[in-house]
Amino acid sequence: MRALNFYSSVYHAILVSRDKRCTIRLGDKRDKYREGDLVWVTYGDRFRKRKKLYTAVLDRVQVKKVRELTETDLRGENPDMKTTEDAVDLLEKIYDRNITMDDTVTVIYFSEVGD
Repeated sequence: MRALNFYSSVYHAILVSRDKRCTIRLGDKRDKYREGDLVWVTYGDRFRKRKKLYTAVLDRVQVKKVRELTETDLRGENPDMKTTEDAVDLLEKIYDRNITMDDTVTVIYFSEVGD
């Protein structure tokens, strides 16, 4: 099973509260993530032990340019995110590189799978 991993310093609180409904990943990730896939939602830093929070189903996987991100995409990523500039700032921190409005991203919507 694949994992959707999130850095705990950025996402822990909204993952635990279940306020995070999607993730915006840099690049085209359709080969890695497909609608209907089951994944583990995890958090932790790369090359370190990670914590599994829950299993989720991928509801929607869309590839678009940063400038095409919708308010729903932004709020799903983080309830406090309001503009595509906010998304650029976050992606630059996560990926440690310059991001432009023309960069390709994959927006992955997911829902927790209950017992």
